[in-house]
Amino acid sequence: MPEHALASRAGRFILGMRFDALPSDVVACARRCVLDLVGVAAAGSTLPSARLACDHAVEHMAGRRRSARLLFDGRRASLPGAAFAGAATIDALDAHDGHVLTKGHAGVAVLPALLAYADDQPVDARELLCGIVLGYEIGTRAGIALHASVADYHCSGAWNALACAALGARRYGMDEAQLRHALGIAEYWGPRGQILRVCEAPSMLKDGSSWGAHAGVSATLLAAEGYTGAPAITVEREPAYWGDLGTRYRIREQYFKAYPVCRWAQPAIEAALALRREHGIDASHITSIVIESFREAIALGSRCLVPATSDEAQYSVTYAVAAALVTGRVGADEVNAAPGDAPIARLLALTRLVHAEEFSRRFPAERWARVRIELRDGRVLLSPPTQARGGPENPLSDGELSAKYRALASPILGEARTARIEALVAALPDDDAGPALVEELLTAAGHPTSHYVHPTVPVAANITT
Repeated sequence: MPEHALASRAGRFILGMRFDALPSDVVACARRCVLDLVGVAAAGSTLPSARLACDHAVEHMAGRRRSARLLFDGRRASLPGAAFAGAATIDALDAHDGHVLTKGHAGVAVLPALLAYADDQPVDARELLCGIVLGYEIGTRAGIALHASVADYHCSGAWNALACAALGARRYGMDEAQLRHALGIAEYWGPRGQILRVCEAPSMLKDGSSWGAHAGVSATLLAAEGYTGAPAITVEREPAYWGDLGTRYRIREQYFKAYPVCRWAQPAIEAALALRREHGIDASHITSIVIESFREAIALGSRCLVPATSDEAQYSVTYAVAAALVTGRVGADEVNAAPGDAPIARLLALTRLVHAEEFSRRFPAERWARVRIELRDGRVLLSPPTQARGGPENPLSDGELSAKYRALASPILGEARTARIEALVAALPDDDAGPALVEELLTAAGHPTSHYVHPTVPVAANITT
């Protein structure tokens, strides 16, 4: 298919999507994605990286003529600045959804960009849901295409920027030529950060989605003024990933995390928790832990063996497994407790990581781990090969996803506001639900908005105990 034909196909999908044409289960997927992202954003808004990003956006990314409020903050910045801050807020707690073949996340940038546009030009509930679906479809395909066309493994901001540009082009009524330039600018300026470097040495950089959102919204505004940037190579020269737009919905393929840590650590958490439940393990009796997993999981936090911050704990498979064995859970309390938990620190010293080639061969489409535990009474406990929960093949139920949302959001927003937001998400696409939801999400969460001191967040957000 010629390059321009591919661009035209994508353009018709982006600019011509109609809510009434969306399958009902796709709309339901969009509601699930929104609810999950909102819960993660509420909990993330308390963390230092989110507060610093929001303060930075307000101070250094102000909009002179046009502005938007920041997610769960309420202060204003430019549209790119608001999207930047919102994505940083969600990314602050690694509990948001993703797709196995992108090895990353679309929604973390899509929702903040959509909110920035909606605060600039009000949006109804149907268009809000169209935007969510559209963002996931464009972002997920752009991510898969990027990974297939280049050797390096880049952060999510490298490709979710295109989703943010597509949303803006639709919101502001661009034609296909302007859209083509917006996508090209977003692709070129999206941050191609070395994500494996951050996985090995975790920091506040996370997955680069804050700058992906900023680049995507900026691309829209520039293209609207006549700035050129076409073509977007991942759209126009990768036909294998775009031919089924409108028939195969990639939003159906997203996974949802049971625990607020990197997805790559979650198979080992499941294996450890299963052994703990089955054998009634007392963590103080453990003398050795061996974790077998795929290469990328083994590398998580490898340059930071004893996490000292929440950001480091979220990217540490050893810390996550130790916390699971000590507490029986891995929630925001556990990842935000690093450092200082002596029982967890004891297990970190007893843990060994082993690369399992059989699991690496199945990555990224599948993520597996196996855990071996020795006890001081001489018993050796070995889990079967275990997958992470939450993907299309073993999904979290609506009840589990709701419980995760409430556990993350309630301590920050209060029970009444948490319930009110959940009801609004469930009511989409009712006419009044969209504007009311946007207003809730762009109002401050109720904590200090600057000069924030790192807390131990009083929230417990995991599904399994």
